[in-house]
Order: sequence, then C-alpha cells, then structure tokens
Amino acid sequence: MFLLIGLSLVNNKKYFLVPTADGPAGFGSDSCQSLMIVRQFTCRAIINPHLHAHLRKPWGCRDMARPSSDLAAFREIFSRAKKIAIITGAGVSAESGVPTFRGAGGYWRKWQAQELAAPEAFSRNPSRVWEFYHYRREVMLTKIPNPAHLAIAECEDRLSKQGRQVTVITQNIDELHRRAGSKNILEIHGSLFKTRCMSCGHEASNYNSPICAALEGKGAPDPDTHDAQIPVQQLPRCEQTSCHGLLRPAVVWFGETLDSDILTNAEKVLDSCDLCLVVGTSSVVYPAAMFAPQVAAKGVPVAEFNMEDTPATMRFKFHFHGPCGTTLPAALARHDTEQNIE
Repeated sequence: MFLLIGLSLVNNKKYFLVPTADGPAGFGSDSCQSLMIVRQFTCRAIINPHLHAHLRKPWGCRDMARPSSDLAAFREIFSRAKKIAIITGAGVSAESGVPTFRGAGGYWRKWQAQELAAPEAFSRNPSRVWEFYHYRREVMLTKIPNPAHLAIAECEDRLSKQGRQVTVITQNIDELHRRAGSKNILEIHGSLFKTRCMSCGHEASNYNSPICAALEGKGAPDPDTHDAQIPVQQLPRCEQTSCHGLLRPAVVWFGETLDSDILTNAEKVLDSCDLCLVVGTSSVVYPAAMFAPQVAAKGVPVAEFNMEDTPATMRFKFHFHGPCGTTLPAALARHDTEQNIE
C-alpha cells in the first residue's frame, strides 16, 4: 500500500510527503506506510525517479481511467474560463532548439545540469559554472519563440480584452515567453539574463554577449573540452559603486529556496484559476511538480500537453500527446463564442 503524496506542516513550513515502497527511498525502513520529508515546499529539487511509478496512479485509484484527449470538450471548458493558469517547462523551449540537459545525452561536457546548477558547484568552481551559463546564454541568443510560446502570448492578449486573465508560471529561465509577447509571467526559477552580486545582492538584467571578456569563446559543451580555469577576478563582476563583487546567475539552483514573493503570487494564481494547463513539463522538479496536482485535487480542470506521460498524468482531466507547438495553438485558438474585441 502506498500513501498519497501530500503536504504537511512542520514548524509552520510546508513539506512534501512522498510515498515509498519500503519507507524513505533507499533507506530501508521496515514500515511500508512510512513517509519521507523530501524538501521544503519552497526548495527546488528533483524527485527520486524510483518514485515515479507510485506517483502515476494515486493511491486507491488502480483502475483510474486515462485522461481525455477530447479537444472539443477541452475547448468548451476553455471558452468559459475566466482565470487560466499555464504552467510551462523545458519541453516548450526544447521545440525552439533549446538544450534541456535531461535524459540520455543530457550532459554539458561530462556533467548533468544539476551537478552545475548548485551553490556548492559555484563555490568550488565558479569558472566552470560560469562557462556553463555563458554557453546557455549564447545559445539562447540564437533561438526564437516557437508556435507554443506565440499561442500562449496571443491567447493572453486576446482574452485580456474580454476581461479574462491568463498567467504563465514558468520553470524556464530562457525568457522566450517574454520575447513571444506574454506579459503576466512568473519566472519561478529566475532568468539566464539576470545576475546577482554575491557581495551586495544587487540584481540586474544583463544581455551582454559575452557577459565578460574572459568568457568569450568559452563554454563549449563537448566532453573533451578542458575547463578554462578563468581567474575569479576576471569572471563577471558587480558594477555597483565601490562593490565589484563576484556576480552569479540570478537563477534558482537546486537546493535553493524559491523567491517568496514569486511563490506567493504563483499560489494566488493557482488558488483562483478555473482552468490550468501544464505544458512541456516533466513533473519531476519540485515544487513546481506539485502545482497542477494540487489544482486538480480541488476539482479544477487540468490539461496536460506533452510528448509523453508524466508522473502526474493520471491526476488530470485532459492529456494531449504531441509537440506543444502543434497541440497548443489549436487548443488556445479563438473560440466561436468569443467576441471580436480589438
């Protein structure tokens, strides 16, 4: 028997409770009903892949019917929705040719993203981590929004003229939603094109290419490439008066706490939405992986758009299989009942 994944309050903080086959994953507890506190609700983490099979079907729902793929039924609900939350993940950006660093071949040199996107990695080797992010920044400057990004932005603009609201809650740090024209965006993991000073804490947008002279031509992802070993004094530095501290990417690394204001705003959006879309997300990076299941648990329709099933698929009302750039534009197109307000 497995206990349903849920939330618990400990010392006034929210924690994830995760079911395991033999107690806390890999720790050999004797009780098959024991629970494991994985991470604080505000902390970014990837769930143990061995738990995925248990999360695909909620406890007590072994014969649960698959989500519907009836586009007409979804469109009927969409036509009545006043507040739509759209949660997006790496799958959306992948269709623009953005590396996801997931799955087979998901490496930069010989490291997986979570080995570099961590405060400990930056402390040990800021040059290597900056090479990794410099590479990602330079790649992103060559990419453009795809039909999924554009469909979301057009939908937001169109529905806003009807007094309806669309909010994008994205795990992506590439700013492609912004470039597509979306305005109501909550970037819960930050942005590739923002920096934060390690000394004074100042945050600023930065679209320089390269971000500093020492990184020019660096960051090649090939496994045989040697680290540039750039002296820390030559890495990106703060330009605030009399600071000159070391800059880091203003992104949320694994193990770090999400911005409390952004998380609070995301919770408000999810608490008030009457339709939720989950687009191109693997549903394994927390806390975002719990957003849509929590909405579905309240009876709000949730539609998943993805190339494959995820650990959360069986919790949702709809699942549309295929590239988001193909499935999403049709789902979000103007409905016959919409007024032509320009």
